[in-house]
Amino acid sequence: MSAFLDVDQSLTGRRWLGPPAEVARQTEALVQSTGLPRGVAAVLARRGVDAAQAEAFLAPTLRDTLPDPRGLKDMEIAAERILHAVDRGERVAIFADYDVDGGASAALLIDWMRGFGQHPTLYVPDRITEGYGPNVPAMEMLAADHGLIVCVDCGTLSHEPIAAAVAKGADVVVLDHHLGGETLPPALAVVNPNRQDEADAPGYLCAAGVVFLLLVEAGRQLRQAGRATPDLIGLLDLVALATVADVAPLIDANRALVVQGLKVMARRARPGLVALADVARMNTAPTSYHLGFLLGPRVNAGGRIGQSDLGARLLATVDPHEARALAERLDALNTERREIEAGVLAGAMSQADARGLDAPLVWAAQDGWHPGVVGIVASRLKEAAHRPAVVIGFDGDEGKGSGRSVSGVDLGAAVQKLAAEGLIERGGGHKMAAGLSLRRAQLAPAMDRLSALLARQGAGTTQPRALNLDGVLMPGAVTPELIDQIEAAGPFGAGAPAPRFAFPDVRIDYARPVGQTHLKLALSDGLGARLEAIAFGAFDTALGPALAGHGGARFHVAGRLELNHWKGRVTPQLRLDDAATA
Repeated sequence: MSAFLDVDQSLTGRRWLGPPAEVARQTEALVQSTGLPRGVAAVLARRGVDAAQAEAFLAPTLRDTLPDPRGLKDMEIAAERILHAVDRGERVAIFADYDVDGGASAALLIDWMRGFGQHPTLYVPDRITEGYGPNVPAMEMLAADHGLIVCVDCGTLSHEPIAAAVAKGADVVVLDHHLGGETLPPALAVVNPNRQDEADAPGYLCAAGVVFLLLVEAGRQLRQAGRATPDLIGLLDLVALATVADVAPLIDANRALVVQGLKVMARRARPGLVALADVARMNTAPTSYHLGFLLGPRVNAGGRIGQSDLGARLLATVDPHEARALAERLDALNTERREIEAGVLAGAMSQADARGLDAPLVWAAQDGWHPGVVGIVASRLKEAAHRPAVVIGFDGDEGKGSGRSVSGVDLGAAVQKLAAEGLIERGGGHKMAAGLSLRRAQLAPAMDRLSALLARQGAGTTQPRALNLDGVLMPGAVTPELIDQIEAAGPFGAGAPAPRFAFPDVRIDYARPVGQTHLKLALSDGLGARLEAIAFGAFDTALGPALAGHGGARFHVAGRLELNHWKGRVTPQLRLDDAATA
């Protein structure tokens, strides 16, 4: 494919790629048949939406997209058992993972059970001392005085800990989405769309999505018995937060869950999310960006470097004063987490550069790296190299690591294969993320084998220096209404990249630095139309010097459209990602 606008090498060294010919034709067909603006039609065409589907796609509903809960194995058994525990006033424990998905999943169950006068026990393992998922001592302790243990966002591979709980007389229900093994643990029910014996299941759901489906099934069983059912729509703020923060693909039902969940969140009815939004200084209606980059990292901070249950407690609390205290604590921990992360990132990037960023796997390992930030650093390496990345911190002989993948490469399956082959102590996850534990002597053989497994899936063959664009727009076409319509084709995130458009042959009316690294610009087409733009981190690349010192030259620019809220005014803005001389 020829370079878009003939940009073979932009100011950031990237080759611009436009939409494939088939998508361009579909864009034209949508414009003609629906009357939608070209920018909106381009996004729909990329998503494979035709004219007949466009209206429904732009207004996704749960009624049209939510899978039937009974399509998942063990779902009816799990719902029956939880309802039985509620009816009998039985003591229930919720064993949750320490990330956003685990915390939100636990809060969903706690909120729902609170409506029946039940107050389950929350247990979140410590990342450092206990690691991911159920462990034998904790499960035995919970089984001693709880008749039912519900594992959320974990448990599918926890054979021994679940067996220990069952031996103590407790029933265990697993609500998870991580890749399953060939055999299942001895739980009463394992509800997981990524069990190996599931076919055509909604494997894109995060754990909170699976929990929500369970609550839908419980509601169905309550209605069949002629009983009142709790309102589930009010829980969608938690599902939306978990879906975006866990980087679940924003496709099918996930789109509707996030769209509807953002509406619920905008009502500011959940004390924990209200307090968190306030400490994060959110002053506009929530978007998927806020969930992924402002709220999610703060909820995660407790599990990463602080007390592991802080996030789940914040999301579940109904006390505004407790919510404020927890939110402030998580905000402080998030600041501390960023400082720790910066140190680990510098070391990891140095190692990765020395090892080479062109291999199928990019990895780094070192003594003393905090296990709470290795996943974030792996994500940064992945973004830098456009390859799967693994980062491991060692404490003595024991290493704990985390990995992040790129689209089309199933990292979780590869890591699980390492564990099955005995090359690491433990490992698992899903397509885009995985965790592992290994001994020092296993490091080099494991990384070599993992690199080979990922190479078979095509890792390392994708050109990392390409910028994909959805088409061309002119400054005069950009209005708040257009941006709202484009946003309706979202939400954007994993599996649904935010659309980027090129603006060809524009003049820079002014360019001024903002802070130390950013650049604020005004772009015009020479016909009277003007578009404000912001280039974050511009002076960390060649963009800043070239655009600031433009000398009257004209440029092709590319980026994402957004609305800028400032002093009560809402104006269109281009978040400029790249540029090339025209």
